[in-house]
Amino acid sequence: MRNLTLLTDLYEMTMMDGYLRCGSEQNIGVFDIFYRQSKGLHRAVACGLEQAIDWVKNIHFSKEDIDYLKGLNIFSDEFISRLENFKFTGDIYAVPEGTIVFPYEPILTVKAPMFEAQFLETALLNIINHQTLIATKARTIVDSAYGASISEFGLRRAQGPDAGIYGTRATYVGGCGSTSNVLAGEMFDIPVKGTIAHSWVMSFPDEITAFREYARQNPDGCLLLVDTYDTLKQGVPNAIKVFDELKANGHKPVGIRIDSGDLAYLSKEARKMLDKAGHEDAKIFASGDIDEEILESLHIQGAKIDIYGIGTRMITSYDNPSLGGVYKLAAIEENGKLVPKMKISNTTAKITNPGLKKTIRIYDENGMARADLICLKDEVFDTTKPLTIYDPDDRWKETTFTNYSIKELMVDVIKDGKVVYDFPTLQEIGKYANKCINEFYPEYRRLMYPHKYKVDLSDKLYNLKQELLTKATKR
Repeated sequence: MRNLTLLTDLYEMTMMDGYLRCGSEQNIGVFDIFYRQSKGLHRAVACGLEQAIDWVKNIHFSKEDIDYLKGLNIFSDEFISRLENFKFTGDIYAVPEGTIVFPYEPILTVKAPMFEAQFLETALLNIINHQTLIATKARTIVDSAYGASISEFGLRRAQGPDAGIYGTRATYVGGCGSTSNVLAGEMFDIPVKGTIAHSWVMSFPDEITAFREYARQNPDGCLLLVDTYDTLKQGVPNAIKVFDELKANGHKPVGIRIDSGDLAYLSKEARKMLDKAGHEDAKIFASGDIDEEILESLHIQGAKIDIYGIGTRMITSYDNPSLGGVYKLAAIEENGKLVPKMKISNTTAKITNPGLKKTIRIYDENGMARADLICLKDEVFDTTKPLTIYDPDDRWKETTFTNYSIKELMVDVIKDGKVVYDFPTLQEIGKYANKCINEFYPEYRRLMYPHKYKVDLSDKLYNLKQELLTKATKR
């Protein structure tokens, strides 16, 4: 197993050495991971927590690591010595994987001595940014398929082995039902799917011979690729001949796959041909540079597709290659007291929310999510009393809830350096993710111009933020 301890940016370590040199390394710091609003990311599916915590648990500087860092000739001897016995001793809170989160809501919070908390930044962002991005893209694609199944086919187009393996994991959290990735299937117990490519068909003297040989070898798993030569004039008719032969011998064909051309037209025509031949239960599988916009279009055109194989545009989050998650200081210990901190910027979107926080989700009388409230961790809400929330930018816009329930989104993951969270299986995470997305009304989930989901700051947090802004502008 690779030692990924040095999966970090150099400035994390120069800052750690700096804290040590000025004697503040043991001061407690609070850091939040969250993402900012960007194109297509009005909501996200939190993912990557298990791998992130696994990295934290396995931090150890090998002799080779220590020798390398010494050889850079930029660190103090005391810093190098501290690394030899480095161990995370702090707390981590996080939303469970599969949770729907919105911009600026903490996905994960670290509370630990600055020496430790600073070191975690780069690796945690690397892991959580990637998996959350891909899980989010997968969920968008799954929601745009209108009930058709999605199989992930992206390994060959992913940016390297790790992106392929953990990207596949993330697509499962995002709602995909299977993958072509055999290693990910083995590692995470994800169903694997796959049949033949065009090279199989082309390697035989003719298409019908290729189909018959594949059917002979896979009589109960026969899904035939029909677009190598001519989909409707040759591919589908040849598939029907082979399906007739399979049924005559007591086998049930799976269906056909179309990988090119006008998928709406071809699938509708193929459906008619299959049904007329008595193969109403044969599935139509489609692939070929598909994304959520194409899925929406195919749905509008009445395409007859049961399963989609989607690769490049999902595994790479083709149209939005970065989540943009950040790791920002929210509080630090000063003279034994935790003091809220806030980054201030001329760019409003880059102003952070101060203090040790949590997020609560507000549900209406139907058990559907209606709004989120980012608040300070020690705040308590009485659900027997009305709760009014405001638009963070336009405070005159308000909504009052009377018949409602609330749920805190974050859970304890590590306390005093020890893991206290019982990690679910990936299959349990997938079910939880489906439950979470189904708690939102369709208006919030639609692809084009979704209804704006309300995310507010509690009065206490809002007032704290305004107080810090006022102090900063008077300096």
